[in-house]
This record gives sequence, C-alpha cells and structure tokens, in this order.
Amino acid sequence: MNHLLRFVPYLWPHRGKILLSSFFAVLVAAFWTLNLSVAFPVVKVLLQGKTLQEYVEEELKSAEADIARRTWRLEAIDSDLAKLASQGKDADPEKRVDLLRNQSKQQTGLSDSTRQRLIMSRLQTYVVPWLPRDQFKTLAAILGVLVVATLLKGVFTFIQEVMVGSVVELTIIGIRKDCLRRVLKLDYHTLTKSGTSGLMSRFTYDMEMLGQGLNLVGGKVIREPLKAICCLVGAFVVSWQLTLLSLLFVPLVGAVFYSIGRRLKQASHRVMESVSKIYKTLEETFDSLKIVIAFNGARHHRRQFHKDTKKCYEKAMKIVRLDALTAPTTEFLGLMAAFMALLPGAYLVLRGSTDIAGITLIAHPMDVAELSVLYVMLVGVMDPVRKLSTTYAKLKRANAAGDRIFGLLDTTPIVKQAEEPKPAIRHTDSIEFRRVGFSYPVQDESAIRPAALDDVSLEVSAGEVIVVVGENGSGKSTLVNLLPRYYDPNHGEVLIDGVDIRDLRFADLRGQIGYVTQETLLFDETIADNIRYGKPSATNAEILAAAQRAHVDSFVKTLPEGYSTRVGEKGSKLSGGQRQRIALARAMLRDPAILILDEATSAIDAQSERLIFEALRGFAKGRTTFIITHTVSASILDFVSRIVVMDQGKLIAVGPHEAVLQTCPIYQRLFHARHQRKVSAEKGLPETLDVPVAPLAGLPAPAMGEAAPADDITAPGTDLEAGGEPSVHIIPLRTASEPRRPHGLTG
Repeated sequence: MNHLLRFVPYLWPHRGKILLSSFFAVLVAAFWTLNLSVAFPVVKVLLQGKTLQEYVEEELKSAEADIARRTWRLEAIDSDLAKLASQGKDADPEKRVDLLRNQSKQQTGLSDSTRQRLIMSRLQTYVVPWLPRDQFKTLAAILGVLVVATLLKGVFTFIQEVMVGSVVELTIIGIRKDCLRRVLKLDYHTLTKSGTSGLMSRFTYDMEMLGQGLNLVGGKVIREPLKAICCLVGAFVVSWQLTLLSLLFVPLVGAVFYSIGRRLKQASHRVMESVSKIYKTLEETFDSLKIVIAFNGARHHRRQFHKDTKKCYEKAMKIVRLDALTAPTTEFLGLMAAFMALLPGAYLVLRGSTDIAGITLIAHPMDVAELSVLYVMLVGVMDPVRKLSTTYAKLKRANAAGDRIFGLLDTTPIVKQAEEPKPAIRHTDSIEFRRVGFSYPVQDESAIRPAALDDVSLEVSAGEVIVVVGENGSGKSTLVNLLPRYYDPNHGEVLIDGVDIRDLRFADLRGQIGYVTQETLLFDETIADNIRYGKPSATNAEILAAAQRAHVDSFVKTLPEGYSTRVGEKGSKLSGGQRQRIALARAMLRDPAILILDEATSAIDAQSERLIFEALRGFAKGRTTFIITHTVSASILDFVSRIVVMDQGKLIAVGPHEAVLQTCPIYQRLFHARHQRKVSAEKGLPETLDVPVAPLAGLPAPAMGEAAPADDITAPGTDLEAGGEPSVHIIPLRTASEPRRPHGLTG
C-alpha cells in the first residue's frame, strides 16, 4: 500500500500486539512447512517399505562412504597437482584446470556429505530412539504428529487473526476520529464542495474498504509470504539449483500483477465515486420523504437509484473481472514455475544422474522421496501465492480508499485562520462591508457563474437592527454569511470595529455571533441540551432564563418530560415554531454581540413569528442584529433601524422603512405583496402577487413588473425631504424600457 508511513502514528500505540501477532505468524509458517515435510517419511514408509531407522542408518553409511570416496579422490587430485607443479613450464595447463575444477567439485560434495552425516548422526542419537520400528506404528506416529501440528497451527492462526483484528479496529477508530477532527476544522466553504454524501462515503464505505485492507496486511499478507519463504527454504535444502529454476517466472508474475493492480486501483476509485453518488441519492430521498410521498415521487427516486446502482455495478464488474483474472493467471504461472523444477528433477531421478548436459543440479542422486518433498514444498509456495492473489483486488480497493481518506486529512481549507491573529474585543463600534464581491465556486472551472455579491458596501453601527430584504437569489443570505466567515469574499473586506475579520481568530470572531438559520438545525438530544449547545458551560438557571426569553418555556411546560424531552431527529417531534424558538434560545444563551436571523420566520406560523419578534424586541437592544428576509412584517418595524434591499447581488437601497418604501420599487413590491397576502387570507380571497406599487414622490406608479425610470430615482446620499429626514441610498438597476433579467444572472 502507498500509505504505510501514514499509518505509523496509528499503529505505534499497538506495537506490542503487532510484534506478538508477527511471532505467531512465524509459528504458523513453521508448522505449515512441518506439515508438508511429513511427505518425506510417508513416501519412505509407504512406497519404499523402509522404516525411518533403516533410512537414517542407510543415509549415515552412504554419507560416510561418500566422504571416504571423495577424500581419496581429493588426495589423488592433490598428488596429480603436485606432479604438474614439479614439471614447471612443461606442465599441461588444460590438465591443471581440469584437476582444479574436479577438486572444487569434490570439495563441495565432501562438504555436503559431511553435513549430511552430521544431520543423520544427530537424528540417530536424539530422534530414532523415540520412533517405533514397526512400519504401521511409524505411519500412525507420523499422522499423529501431523494432527497435532495442524491443531497448533490453527490455534496460532486464530490468535494472530484476533490480535490483527483488534489492532485494525483500533486503527480505524483512530483514523475516523482524525477525519472527523479534520472535517470540524475545515471551513464551510471547503466542505460544501465535497458534499455530505462524499463525506459520509469516506466515513463508511471507504473506511470499511481500508479496514479490510489493513486486516489482510496484518493477517494474510504477513502470514502467507512467511509460509512461502519457509517452503522455499525447504525446497532449497532439497536442491537449490532446481529451486532457482522455478523462480525464473517470478519477474513475469510481478509484471502481470503490476498491470492488473494499476487497473484495479483506477476501477476502485471510480466505484467509490459511484458509491458517493448512491449515498447522495439516498440522502436526498430520505430527507425529502414528505415531498416524495405527497407528490407520488417514489417512481422517480426508484429510477434514479436504479440508474446510480447500475453505473456502480458496471464499474464494480470491472474489478470483478480483473479479480477473477488474477487467480487463474497466478495458478498457471505457479504451475509453470513448478514444472521448471519438477521436469529436470524427474529426469535426474529416473536416470540416476546428478547433472543435465554437464550442468550439475544436485550433489548426489535423488530418490523418489526427495523429489516428492521438492514437489510438495513448491506446491506449498504456490498455495500462499494463490491466496494472496485472491486478496489482491481488496488490497487495491483499500489503497484507493486510503487515497480518498488521506486526501480528506490533507485537505487545505479555503477559508484560513490568520497565522498571527489580532486580539479581539467584544464588538462595540461598527460593522462594515467594504466593496465586497463574491461568487460561489463551480465544479466545471470553464463555466461562468454570476456574482452572488457585486461590489457591496454597507456600514452598520453597533446596536442597529438591520433588515436585509430581497427576492430569492438576491444575495442577502450570502452577505451575512461572510460575517462568521462561512465564506471569504473574492475581493473587498468585512470589518468589525475597524478590524478585518480575516485577522481574527475563528473562536474569537464566532464566539460573539449568534446565528438562527431558516432550516432549524436541532440535535437528537433533549431540549435543554439543544439550548445548552449555545454555551456548554451554562447553568440550568441560565438555560431556563434563555428559554423563557425566547418563549420556549410556554410549550415545554405542557410536555411530560419538560426540558428532558428528546426532540427527535432534526427536531422532528416538535413543530416548526417550537424548533425555531429553541434555536433562538440557543443563540440568546450565548449573549452574542452580533445576532443573525437568516429567514428565521419564513416557515413558521404567525403566532410563532409574533413570539419570536416579541423576544427580539427586548433582546436586540445593545446588539447589532441582522434579520434576513424576503418580506417585511409590520410587527418588527417598530424596533428596526434600517432596511437594506438587495437585488441580483447588488445593494440597491439603504434607509428607514418609510423612506425606502417611497423610493424603492422592489421593496414596495415585496412589502405590499405580504400585506396583500395577509388581507386575502383574512377575507378568504385568493392570493395575488400582482399588487399595485405606490407612486414615487408624486409620480405615477410604474407599470406592473417594471421599475421606475432611473432618472427619477433618488441618487445615493440625497435627502428625500428637507428638514433632516433620513436619507435613503438607491442604486439604479435599469431603465423602465430595459427587460428585467432573471435573478442571479448578470450580463
């Protein structure tokens, strides 16, 4: 795997278990080789009809005879070499070379025979006395040893896999914790690029694939090569020359595995991306179950799910095909490697020779038992290789999962904290948006997305209550989302008390902001815990005070479990108004210097809206408050300082309600549309959005859907009337004859 060094910090705390599991893996490999070596005595007893005592005695005598013979030959060679040396320059050089070559051969054979005699002598001294002399009893004893060795090998395998499994689970937990820690450190801008489904895929499917890979690395990938190495050692003991012949196919096997592995990794990446898409479809379906049921949309979601799973199936089948190709390829190449040793070995046994075409392959003639052991040892090498080939696809999937997981851990945030942040004090002076511009990122870099904010400048004094109003897509939420640095502007600055918020520590900046969102986000905990989230160190008395201020206490009293009532997933056990009041209490508990309500009353009933604004009326005093909405309720006008009107990413009007109402056609339309809906609802009449727009300063009202002529709009900074009336700043968007562009588009 390409990420082994990245795992060291996670594996190091468990190094004791890793070393112990490796020790048991060595024991498993040793007993595996011991079991295979039983083939030798079995062949001797069953096929050649010899007892093991007879075999040891014969081998000892044969070794001693060979030592005597080679010693005599070496003495003769030494004598011949001495004679040649006495001849001086007349000596035949070719004869001298032949004698030296024969001398080397005899010395090698003598060394082998001496080692053979030593082994047989020790067997005769320490092992043979314990062996039965009856052939059947000998066979039974051999099988008994085989059973015990197999049992011990199984026990050691079990212990090793349990230890590896424990290390893997603890390692995955550590990686998952670090991933969550990293995600929580990343900014909202960066995380929205990945999406919830992509993150969930990394925490679930990718982690599962990575865990499988680590299990294999700690288990089979360590144990099976050890088994193969032990068998290779056994094969080298029988004949290192023949064993080397079988290794000629190793480079070919490596080349085949490299080619397959590269394709497997690429295919695994594509499968994981498809799984993320499936998660996205499921997430959207489950989060929108009410809409799916109400609009009979089940068929659409089934089709989408079928489409996504079909694509995932097609990509997964590429992995299946490559994985299926690995095993037979490995088996064929392994068989060819075995043949490279067995065919020459069979020739030497059948001909009773030690060389082929003058090339010495064995020190002494082989018998059937030795050839059988060589064959069994080579098969013992092939079996671990075959098992490893079946895990190859899983290892490549784990490698691809590691790429994605460590890619998440290596993600660089777009919104970064200052390296040397300035000390922050509680906001007491002003908030300024200075020529701010911002565009949301797009997946396709060649695509052009219109600016969400276009050169917006706004200054707000501490303690003001600002209503930011505009139609959907006008940029009003984007503007206030810059304050807690969910995003950073592409150009321009946002300043609090004259300090650029990019120079402040995240905790200091966000610690003085209270935020209430349109989609109320509650956790599946108790009401008290959800309120306490605004200030984890809050006492029960502080929680109760915040709840009473936000009018939460009035409905909590009717619940059997009171503040210990669990709100359900995303607050599903409560009504929309109740959820929003809890969210407001959470923000109030924080005692923020800056309060932001982003469409906080857009999806609740009139009674809940009245209670929320009633709570705000007292709480907003001394705090800078931003209320983002697409309509303005008359119930908040008595404590609102100014109205800010946004349209197509531009700030087009700023001023008191009455002044903006008289001069800004868009605000007129939004305000009167709400009033018209309210009147229609009271009279039981159908709603209409085509309401007349009030005339501007004595001028006739513009045609429906048009703005007043640009020349007739009050210029920025001009007072509406003399006598100190507050001024309203209007930025002309277009002339009356210019067609209206869809919101969110520029050009």
